[in-house]
Amino acid sequence: MKQVFQDARNAEVTVVEVPAPKLLAGCVLVRTAASLVSAGTDRASSEFASKNLLQKARMRPDLVRDVLSRIGRDGLLATVSTVRSRLDQPSALGYSSAGTVVAVGEGVSDINPGDRVACAGAGHAVHAEFACVPRLLVARISSDAISFDEAAFTTLGAVALHGVRNADVKLGDIVAVIGLGLLGQLTVQILKAAGCCVVGMDISEERAQLALRLGADAVSISSSAFQDLCLQHSGRNGADAVIIAAQTASNDPVDLAGAVARNRAVVVAVGTVAMEIPRRFFYEKELDFRVSRSYGPGRYDSAYEQKGIDYPIGYVRWTETRNMEAFLKLLADRKLDLHPLITHRFPIARAHSAYDLITGKTREAFLGVLIAYPELADDTRQIEMSGPDRPSPSDRSIRIGLLGAGNFATSTLLPAIKRVGGVEMVVASAANGSHARRAAEKFGFRSCTTDDEMILDNPDVNTVVITTRHQLHAAQVTAALRFGKNVFCEKPPCLNETELSRIVAAHDDQTSPRRLLMVGFNRRFAPLAVRLKSFLQDVREPLALHYRVNAGFLPPDHWLNDPLQGGGRLLGEVCHFVDFLCFLTRSSPVEVETRSLPNPGQYSNDNIACSLRFADGSHGTISYLANGDKSFSKERIEVFGGGSVAVLEDFRRLELVRGGKKRVFRSLLRQDKGHRGEWEAFATAIQTGAESPIPFREVVSTMLATFALEQSRCLGQPVAVPSSMKDVPRDDNAPDASGLDRAS
Repeated sequence: MKQVFQDARNAEVTVVEVPAPKLLAGCVLVRTAASLVSAGTDRASSEFASKNLLQKARMRPDLVRDVLSRIGRDGLLATVSTVRSRLDQPSALGYSSAGTVVAVGEGVSDINPGDRVACAGAGHAVHAEFACVPRLLVARISSDAISFDEAAFTTLGAVALHGVRNADVKLGDIVAVIGLGLLGQLTVQILKAAGCCVVGMDISEERAQLALRLGADAVSISSSAFQDLCLQHSGRNGADAVIIAAQTASNDPVDLAGAVARNRAVVVAVGTVAMEIPRRFFYEKELDFRVSRSYGPGRYDSAYEQKGIDYPIGYVRWTETRNMEAFLKLLADRKLDLHPLITHRFPIARAHSAYDLITGKTREAFLGVLIAYPELADDTRQIEMSGPDRPSPSDRSIRIGLLGAGNFATSTLLPAIKRVGGVEMVVASAANGSHARRAAEKFGFRSCTTDDEMILDNPDVNTVVITTRHQLHAAQVTAALRFGKNVFCEKPPCLNETELSRIVAAHDDQTSPRRLLMVGFNRRFAPLAVRLKSFLQDVREPLALHYRVNAGFLPPDHWLNDPLQGGGRLLGEVCHFVDFLCFLTRSSPVEVETRSLPNPGQYSNDNIACSLRFADGSHGTISYLANGDKSFSKERIEVFGGGSVAVLEDFRRLELVRGGKKRVFRSLLRQDKGHRGEWEAFATAIQTGAESPIPFREVVSTMLATFALEQSRCLGQPVAVPSSMKDVPRDDNAPDASGLDRAS
């Protein structure tokens, strides 16, 4: 299918062939008929992307501070690599569209294939021939009288409608609208449908006259005349409410709003404007200034938008979904006239022309700009990539199928794999077709897809690399093993004992030749970690180890903090550090205890102190903290034992002390956490037929200890760690997260 993207480096807009998106649970798959180009949001994005790095830095000093702190913590080369990777990922454009549902995901019962719908949301209602959209970002078009062109305005219409609701206007109110672009024109018509008297102002005579034709009671193109009109229509009192629908870096609209508003009126900022509140008018009139947040309640709430958890109508009458439905009802009742607002229409193949228009390159006046799509679009979920002919694979060659092409895969893991060499990139898969294609282009995959079966059932793939979100790992690991593939899975391999038992069963049930299962516990392969382990080799007594992790704050709604998606930071990240302590001690934990710092509501149970007692008598502690400063070093490991001391600082500096002598080893330019080393070891094992570089029993032991740490956190007491899966109760009826277990 075709989709529109923007280059983050130079703002170039291109139309690219990508695989059609995967249909996810709680979502609907829509064949797009029309989408709206936002002159405000899209133009602002284009203008930012077109600036050079210095100009971007001036506009976003917060990002500059983040980059500088990363350089100090991770090293220059690692930081440059991360920044380049993010700039290489193009942005998917669009957030308001309409089309026909072709399929519905699991859990969607009130939308059916064939329904005509309006869609919302950046990253969902994109400019593409097909889109996978969460249910609560979809509104059914109930009337055949509404065209797809009209319905494509629904998202912006919901923005305007939410602004009107925030103004708390009533029948007969005098409302001033500042800015008569597309958003302002919609606002004027909605206000008239609500029975208000509307006075509009815009610096463009053409737009002011259009608003007058579409129902405004009076318009002006000058501030002074606008103030006079507001006084004339309000009995010299001023406007009951002022809605700012302009987009400008100037503070003039806010100043003007204060001047035209009556005593104790409401001023609502819907457009993007400067907000330096002038004290004189706002104090003397005791004005109420409100900022309207997008389409309405539910916006930016992942539980609402991604998980489909609606707000009860008795408590939240107008959510973003219900605002979309209300806008469509206004269209069905012919209370709004959108046809005069449509000034341009481009086929998707010429979408770049739409962006040349809104960014001013063509110097042509515009208002509503639509992208149109063919009725018969290509919905294939796999695309073959062009490239040089590949040599015939040997029995020991490593032929990779990638599941998941997010930031970690493209910025860290795949570059490490490419540096190792001796591998062939066969298929890259991701739920998002653009991510799959970008990974395929950048790292030389033969094809890209949004269908995992194209990897699992592909005889050319003998090694599956899994970098999806955590809740998918267990099912994908078991499926890949049962399809006879070697498996590399990023940590954690699973989120509970039941999933772990399934992995153990799939691993142990293999017939000859057995395939390898490797988990991405990369730190044990870091060059300084290997040197540290060698230093401890001669110690013949239990060790005392302390691992401090300055993890940094993550918002509570981050996917990693979601128990269902990420498992929480203890399961999702602390397993890394448990494995590293097991690696250094050459032993397994037998008892663990976790204590949490009091949670003031800001954190997500991610300030924890973990204690681990090992079978050989060693004792380790892990302090995992989210309440520190990210500019400080992230990880520090201290080891004491046998008259020796070792300190590893952020995998960039290792200090070894024994017999009064100190040796210091440094990695100055690039922090190396072992991603390349783990792949060198894994590749060698595949090619030579050796065992996995991390013995499977150690993976199981690490995960059992991590689950015990989480159990201890919940119980508030020490917990014994099962010595093997035989000691763990098994629930064969537990649901499988991804549905891939059908491979069995």
